[in-house]
Amino acid sequence: MASHRKSRPTGTRVAGIRTPALATAALTSVALLSQSANAAPEADDKPSLEEVEKKVDDLYRQAGSATEKYNAAKEKTAKQRKRADALIDDVAKRTQKLNEAREELGSFASAQYRTGAAAPDTATFLLADTPQDYFDQTQLMDRMTGRQKVAVDDYIAQQSETMTKRQEATESLEALTESQGDLKAAKATVQRKLADARELMSKLTAEEKARLAAIEKEKQEEAARKAAELARQQAAQQQAQEEAAQQQDSGSSSSGSAGSGSSTSTAPADSSYATKADKALAFARAQIGKPYVWGAVGPGSYDCSGLTQAAWKAAGVDLPRTTYDQVNAGTTVPLSQAQPGDLVFFYDDVTHVGIYIGNGMMIHAPKPGTYVREESTYYDGESAIHSVVRPA
Repeated sequence: MASHRKSRPTGTRVAGIRTPALATAALTSVALLSQSANAAPEADDKPSLEEVEKKVDDLYRQAGSATEKYNAAKEKTAKQRKRADALIDDVAKRTQKLNEAREELGSFASAQYRTGAAAPDTATFLLADTPQDYFDQTQLMDRMTGRQKVAVDDYIAQQSETMTKRQEATESLEALTESQGDLKAAKATVQRKLADARELMSKLTAEEKARLAAIEKEKQEEAARKAAELARQQAAQQQAQEEAAQQQDSGSSSSGSAGSGSSTSTAPADSSYATKADKALAFARAQIGKPYVWGAVGPGSYDCSGLTQAAWKAAGVDLPRTTYDQVNAGTTVPLSQAQPGDLVFFYDDVTHVGIYIGNGMMIHAPKPGTYVREESTYYDGESAIHSVVRPA
């Protein structure tokens, strides 16, 4: 009897299952598509220009943060070195005094050995030519014994103080070594971040660099618009204050004319600050065009806090070295009430600072590879502004 079974088509086996030729072709297509899908991310691994810009900005910001940490470590190292040197000098002086006290004790011991006793006795009286001689010898021995006791007490005190100072000097040297390690680590971090930023920029094509410049220009234009708006707000506020002051003056003069008949002119409450701010700004303007160098405090180059510190020092005001300390060295005011000379701080970690010149503009040392320049306070967006501080 003939079989009614259909003959099995030839094909390949996959995982123990026979697959028809059509299925094999389909599987081949799926595999090729899978390979293409896996290869696509690799082709798209190259970041967009906006991502590169953000990464470069982040690296520069991180370098700026590391710069302030470097400045703090450098300042701490200098203080620790000064303290260690002073302690070592003090130990040397105390050691000299200790040696002198030891020599004095030795002279007393020799004197006692020569006399043979610490106190006079009958033999001493017999050796004396007269009662007066005996009395003089007794007084001499009493005085020598008292001086010897003082010398012993002084020697013990000197020894104790010298040991204490030596311990302090050792601890100070250990702290100096630690702060030098922090300084070295901060310096390495700055250099690494800058190198990473430069490497990213070097990989950009000429077309990408041109587009990046266009993006930067747009940002600057937006910052200029915001600065102009801030300037208008401040001008309106200033005008309102002047009108209020004029009304107050006119009211005071009309009410006082029937009295003493004398008129008074009131100088602005912040005239002293304005005078100092003018000096600080004059100094800052004279630095425009000088390069940003991390850790620099002038006169040939500056970092951000080095510039503000030097500017206000020219006005007779001593500011701390780092942005972390400068932000606490004055009175915080709203941005809308900022006056020329105020310090404008940026970012949540307070790692950048500029000196306000009015009309929404400031002078600052932006970042490595740039120069001291005038720029909008909104150069990195409104959200980047941390606070405004009036330092004097």
